[in-house]
Amino acid sequence: MRVISILTLGLLLSTCQPSPSLLDQVIAEGTLRVVSRNSPTTFYLGPEGRTGPEYELVSGFADFLGVELDIYSMDSIGAILEEVASGRAHLAAAGLTAAENRFPGIVFGPSYRSVKELLVYDSGGSRPRSVPDLYGKQIGVAAGSSHIDTLLELRLENPDLTWIEFPTADQEELLERVSSGDLDYTVVDSSAFLVSRYFYPEARTAFALSEEQPLAWALQAGRDASLLEAANRFLDSGVSEHLLARIDQRYFQRRKEFDYVGVRTFLRHMDTRLPLYKEMFREAAGEIGMDWRLLAAIGYQESHWNPAAVSPTGVKGIMMLTQDTAGMMGVQDRENARESIFGGARYLMRVKDKVPERIPEPDRTWFTLAAYNIGFGHLEDARIITETLGGNPDDWSEVRANLPLLTQKKWYSRVKRGYARGWAPVHYVDNIRSYYEALMWLMSGELTDPIITREDSETPAEDNAG
Repeated sequence: MRVISILTLGLLLSTCQPSPSLLDQVIAEGTLRVVSRNSPTTFYLGPEGRTGPEYELVSGFADFLGVELDIYSMDSIGAILEEVASGRAHLAAAGLTAAENRFPGIVFGPSYRSVKELLVYDSGGSRPRSVPDLYGKQIGVAAGSSHIDTLLELRLENPDLTWIEFPTADQEELLERVSSGDLDYTVVDSSAFLVSRYFYPEARTAFALSEEQPLAWALQAGRDASLLEAANRFLDSGVSEHLLARIDQRYFQRRKEFDYVGVRTFLRHMDTRLPLYKEMFREAAGEIGMDWRLLAAIGYQESHWNPAAVSPTGVKGIMMLTQDTAGMMGVQDRENARESIFGGARYLMRVKDKVPERIPEPDRTWFTLAAYNIGFGHLEDARIITETLGGNPDDWSEVRANLPLLTQKKWYSRVKRGYARGWAPVHYVDNIRSYYEALMWLMSGELTDPIITREDSETPAEDNAG
């Protein structure tokens, strides 16, 4: 019997196969599970679908592996890291600062970007010059963030330094709290400040609290290193280098909005470009029953009347149509000016048909433009928020004031479609109105009923700038 037992054990050992590596499991499943944050510097739902710096980068990694991406978001840094430590997510791509021993069961991958931790204040107050200037002030930081580690280090030499930790607030919400006066200061990463500074123009950086710190993906510690090694290969490849450059251009290198220089450029383009497409705008606008000058203003906001314009996301032409929208509207060549203008006009009316007919003009047109920019679903979310606050969801000025709330977790977590760059459609509509008013003023001889007149504009032209 003893001999039989030994032989049986030997047979079992000889037939044992090594368990597949984590990378092999991901490839076999055909899915990379990623946890992230719903924010402008990570992952959110945009007018063209899922987007965001972290989303684009981790999508590139999934493509590199030849698998599908399954991405979802959690409300706090602690919850994100717990998803990875437990193995429910293969990795976290959430704008995390790599730090040793930050969370049990976590290891960080290679860095793909570096950031500084910045102290931010409102320009209406006095600028702090050093850490002692922060004593007795309300400093808000996100719970579980590396910012707390930095403040703890500073408190070793500054025992009077105190702060408030917010369990679910993100950096964008804390910037809003500083801008509204609810907090004296906050600490944000330089990348978050770059993305959000145009929405909070009064926010200013006082000084850096840290040197450059690496951002990295978080993976589960204790597992084999196969997925980590694959991430290393991806981030060392030319594919990721090109992708990171595109991400930087799209999200972190923001263009100036409608300003003095922009007005001068607009006037020059009126003389040199608009005459080439004026009749096309007139014909397309006549087909949909719109003032051609408004359609031209939309075209200028989209492309500066450049039929060869191409965005980092691949939208093209005077009306900057996506490939899907162009196909839907029967546009075969997006760089053909006539096709683009007519396709854009028809799509605009398709969007307008979704806006309730009870909403009077000009508000219905402004709602249409906002939906054209951000997506009808996000516009509906802003209207729901407006109604929740006791406002009129059919009044553009009230919804306009509440669209930026879609950047704040306490609001976007209550609506169906989550985070959106709510300031974008505000600037988009404001700019178009500015261009449209300019066209009406400068082409006052054109016999077309305008959507808006100078008298019923709720803000003067100079307030629409930027």
